[in-house]
Amino acid sequence: MKVCIMCGGEGTRLRPLTFERPKPCIPIVNKPSIEHLVSHLSNLGFHDVVITLGYKGDAIEQSLGDGALLGVSITYVYEESKLGTAGSVHNARKYLGDKPFLVVGGDHVTDLNLLEFYREHLKSAAIVTIGLISIDEPSEYGIAEIDVENRIRRFREKPGPGEIFSNLASTGMYVCSPEIFEYIPDGVKFDFAKNLFPLLMEKNLPLNGWLARGNWSDVGSPASLRQAEKWKLQEMRYANISGDLDVKNANIQGPVDFGNSIYLGNNSRVIGPVVIGSGTSIGDNVLIGPYTSIGKNCVIRNNVRLLSSSIYNRVVIGQGSSVSGTIVDNETMIGDGCSIEHGSVIGPRCVIRNRVTVHSNTRIWPDVVIADGTVVTEHVLNDEYDTRCEGS
Repeated sequence: MKVCIMCGGEGTRLRPLTFERPKPCIPIVNKPSIEHLVSHLSNLGFHDVVITLGYKGDAIEQSLGDGALLGVSITYVYEESKLGTAGSVHNARKYLGDKPFLVVGGDHVTDLNLLEFYREHLKSAAIVTIGLISIDEPSEYGIAEIDVENRIRRFREKPGPGEIFSNLASTGMYVCSPEIFEYIPDGVKFDFAKNLFPLLMEKNLPLNGWLARGNWSDVGSPASLRQAEKWKLQEMRYANISGDLDVKNANIQGPVDFGNSIYLGNNSRVIGPVVIGSGTSIGDNVLIGPYTSIGKNCVIRNNVRLLSSSIYNRVVIGQGSSVSGTIVDNETMIGDGCSIEHGSVIGPRCVIRNRVTVHSNTRIWPDVVIADGTVVTEHVLNDEYDTRCEGS
């Protein structure tokens, strides 16, 4: 069974995390998110993988290699220009064969039974089956109305007020029969939701919906990224210690996953699920709360409170600081006595000096220095980087 994974977008909505990596390489539980996706597909029997690449695609190729370690065989197809979702799949046509194939986004994090999805399509006469999931805020997605036979009767991309006739949102996951290529123009930008689906419905060709049950996110915002990591941490069932662990009268409540050469100081407490990467040092009287991941070679100094956060590699957090519900990118230094509030995103190589407060849902661009005692109430940008954070 073949699957096409679309990895062309720039991930502007997740900046500053995507300036130096493509969206599918943002770490979730210390692994690029696309590794979780490919592993899930492999476990379901999708071993023949075609990946369409655009923005910083070489990082994805470097991360996955030929796919052998994940039990799959990967073919990479680069886009010379932006072709849209359907256009990028059409660009990989010669590798997808003459049988139905699954299409997913490279930024998807999910535990859905996509094998069931694929088999439901094979039983139907539909040219495309769209994976649908009930959500509370469907206005940012394509929505569909289906009948008792799962036939899609109405579909609208990103509906406005008065147009939200359903809370069934498209997951951006499709099972396609190869006949779709007859309706996708060659070499131009063409999207599934905006262009192909309205065209197929206009021609009265059968589109079906599949009602998904489980967890799914397209990781379109920092909040959804944190939610996806929480799902992955919840999958942990036991403690795993990969190497040396130096513990000084600390308390550990699993489940936890510790890398090699970790130091945990006196009277510190770790409440799982928590993942800590190799070479990380944690000081005395530190509280690390559930749903936290810490990368490699980090330094967490004394009296820190670190709750439900994603800390990437080589990050330093100073004495007495509090970090809650936050994402901190590589090589950032947070000083003493800081308060980093829920929903904040701090880019790579930032220096947050002592006694700084960063208000909730605030983003700080890469290489920014925040002076002592500052209260950060809005995004702090760096003109050396693009300042947009809307779009794909």
